[in-house]
Amino acid sequence: MVKIVVSFVFLLILSANVFAAQNNVLNVDRAIPNSMQLSFPNDNNITPKKSDFSILNYVLMSNEIGERWAVITLTNLASGKRELNQEHVLALFADGSRQTPNEFKLGFNGNQTQSVTVSFAEHKFPILSVYSSNDQ
Repeated sequence: MVKIVVSFVFLLILSANVFAAQNNVLNVDRAIPNSMQLSFPNDNNITPKKSDFSILNYVLMSNEIGERWAVITLTNLASGKRELNQEHVLALFADGSRQTPNEFKLGFNGNQTQSVTVSFAEHKFPILSVYSSNDQ
């Protein structure tokens, strides 16, 4: 009888861990066309830091626990080296709020294009768009 109870508890713990791991898996969110016009008020005038970076495209991802991520492809429009960081990028969420991603840095050569995966932490609402100062 004790072996059955121990086995049952073990299986219960194992299935809880598997379920928790499945909640952390990122899924690609449905794409929203870049041409879609969104006009949320920006009362606090939150804008990305001026830079020489332009976003070519992005893929939005999330999971069941509310983590928000994006794979962003950017081009350094300058002919010299530049460093991209979280202050150069903003996400617009479905509630109209704007947020920078978690801290990151990525070096670019002149006119170089690169992709980077960034986290926007947990948020109740999905990301609608990601932009830089050159994309507004």
